[in-house]
Amino acid sequence: MSDGTLRLLLPRPLRRFPADLTAIVLLVLATGVATLAPVVSETPLRVVLGLVFALFAPGYAFIAALFPERGPRVEDTAATDGEESERSAATLDESVQEAADDRSGLSERVDPRRAGSIDGIERVALSFGLSIAITPLIGLLLNFTPFGIRLVPIVLSIGGFTLAATVVAALRRQALPDNDRFRVPYRSWIGSARAELFDPETRLDAVLNVVLVVSLLLAVSSVGYAVLVPKSGESFSEFYLLTENESGALVADDYPQNFTVGESQPLTVGIGNHEHEQVDYSVVAQLQRVSVQNNSTTVRERRELDRFSRSIPANGSANWTHDVTPTMTGDRLRLTYLLYRGSPPESPTTENAYRETHLWVNVSSR
Repeated sequence: MSDGTLRLLLPRPLRRFPADLTAIVLLVLATGVATLAPVVSETPLRVVLGLVFALFAPGYAFIAALFPERGPRVEDTAATDGEESERSAATLDESVQEAADDRSGLSERVDPRRAGSIDGIERVALSFGLSIAITPLIGLLLNFTPFGIRLVPIVLSIGGFTLAATVVAALRRQALPDNDRFRVPYRSWIGSARAELFDPETRLDAVLNVVLVVSLLLAVSSVGYAVLVPKSGESFSEFYLLTENESGALVADDYPQNFTVGESQPLTVGIGNHEHEQVDYSVVAQLQRVSVQNNSTTVRERRELDRFSRSIPANGSANWTHDVTPTMTGDRLRLTYLLYRGSPPESPTTENAYRETHLWVNVSSR
């Protein structure tokens, strides 16, 4: 089934829609699915489509709206140059007569290099450049809205801008004569590439074609490997304590230092998962009486206050409030939190913990 037959199956408005702008619309829709769909968003397709979506699509749609007319073609330029050569060889009388004919409308000659038009290479270059400018600008505007710079608002904003510019571009092209509209000459590109690859003029062209194909395969393979098998980088977990200030914000400051036996004071325990996978964490809270001699700390007594667990996805974090209720008195007691991946051992200690954080507190009797 030919391309023309397939195109007839589409509704009439879609058949009249330019092919390159249709590709932009499909890219926006595919990126939305690959970014927001639960299963597809975890695949490398999200990265591949997202890069093209952010770094090319908005600029291309904007350029298409600004320049709906076609640019100069090689054969048009060559024909124009030939006409200029013939005209320079003509006599002065013939030139004067030709100019008079042009003014009187007896002969009309249209210059294909229209003012304000651009060619395909300029479109591609400007598309990348404008996309790099448009995407951060949209992010800056979102920063001053209640939505903020988050995934869903960014995808919807860039996609909405691209679709709006695409509609404007399609309307402006349809307002032009058919011969003046910009079209992507993909058929001629495919034909030229096929002839160049499979029917080279010289042996050197054949060798260069092989080198070109091998280079493209290596480049695509390298990019695919980088996307499918990304470097894991350093794996670690954040473990911290926070308090709530007067405005209700969580800060790493103004920790409680004085407690009373049996009376509770809140602390916020936080974990950040940078292990590149979902992790089941366990936390054990202990109040320890310690002695320090010669830079060596010895635990003389420990009381377990609480333990809790939480499953945190990769690159996620969690905070929860722990009400600290001391069960023994003393000065310079160590309120210790021990973090474990998975279940804690039977005897949790600072030495066998995955991460540890603590506060020095004083606990008095009633």
